[in-house]
Amino acid sequence: MKRVSKKISLQNPQEFKHQLLSWAQKFDQVLWLDSNNYQMDNSQFEAILAVDAYSEVSMKSKGAFQALKKFQDTENDYVFGYLSYDLKNDIENLSSNNMDELEFPSLYFFKAKYLFFLTKNSVTLRYISSEKEKMARDIENIHTISTKKNTPFKQEQMPLEIKARISKETYLSKLQKVLGHIKRGNIYEANFCQEFYAEDAFINPLEIYNNLNQLSEAPFASFFKSTHHYILSASPERYIQKSGDTLISQPIKGTAKRSLHAEEDLLLKTNLAKDPKEIAENIMIVDLVRNDLSRIATKGSVQVEELCKVYSFKQVHQLISTVACKVDASTHPIDIIQKTFPMGSMTGAPKIAAMKIMEELEETKRGVYSGAIGYISPTGDFDFNVVIRSILYNAQKKYVSYSVGGAIIAKSNPEKEYEECLLKAMAMKKVLVK
Repeated sequence: MKRVSKKISLQNPQEFKHQLLSWAQKFDQVLWLDSNNYQMDNSQFEAILAVDAYSEVSMKSKGAFQALKKFQDTENDYVFGYLSYDLKNDIENLSSNNMDELEFPSLYFFKAKYLFFLTKNSVTLRYISSEKEKMARDIENIHTISTKKNTPFKQEQMPLEIKARISKETYLSKLQKVLGHIKRGNIYEANFCQEFYAEDAFINPLEIYNNLNQLSEAPFASFFKSTHHYILSASPERYIQKSGDTLISQPIKGTAKRSLHAEEDLLLKTNLAKDPKEIAENIMIVDLVRNDLSRIATKGSVQVEELCKVYSFKQVHQLISTVACKVDASTHPIDIIQKTFPMGSMTGAPKIAAMKIMEELEETKRGVYSGAIGYISPTGDFDFNVVIRSILYNAQKKYVSYSVGGAIIAKSNPEKEYEECLLKAMAMKKVLVK
């Protein structure tokens, strides 16, 4: 099915973004991807909005990647959606038997009737041809939405009681078990995660997302809605991007807090850049990502373009590496995702062993957390984030959840790892608890 395009100049792009996302809330399917003007190489758009499913694929069982491949081949168009962490079971001989209160599908993608691609000073609408008559009216309606300060973001909500799925004592005990596995040589790095949640939760997802995004301004932020399922993400991490014959993956490992005082903030950033424990975490995952990419790369093309570079975000400093490779034109985009999923930074090394051990030690099914959100283009290019620093919400069950984790290596101090988890969780808790 063909699309009709229309490009429009924007006088106030930031205001238009708020108007556009507010307008999108009337649809049952929404995916908003926002770079927040963050200066990351390889970003192709400032933001993208896909709304109102023309067709969709939703999976809860094995065979998800084959279903997505068939869907993408059949539609031959932009498709938007997410991959949950538990699709690992569709790739390896693994299982996920922990509790799951969120009840999201394992995979969900849709072809949207209406697409909006934003660059710095313009927006390009791409509507399916049968809807082209709505373009002018929709733009007019979007521009009329009020963006007066705080007006769209206020809500009356019952106070939320955020609970930890495991106590601090249990967390420390479980980390000792992880360290025992490392000492015995079963693994040498693992990402151990814990959940924080609230029951009987009524929230305004758009307000929570806007407040979270304002706090974080992350380069891979996203707002997802599918009927009663919501993902409100302030992710700073790219999982994988395909542009032509080039792939890049950008694992994050290594975290330091920010300071409001310039001198102290610079010291924190400098110390992170030379911290042997944080660097070791990152390099181990870089090796894992290199190995993952080598499974589908053309021979000899895997390169580390950037190793342990410090990137600063509003909440934290992070060490990020960039691993790139070339792929043959005949390689199917879904095969690339399947061969490299889940992101190495959220698993550990060796990858399969780490995933098995974490499944035994963690209390909850990760679901969309540790998975990926993004899109695939008609030409097979794609871009996906890693679902971290994110709030997941099932409005039907009134259940809200966010999970955090950290890389555990032989040099890890359990007390400090727990403090790092609370640092990563700070923004999510702040926007949920008034």
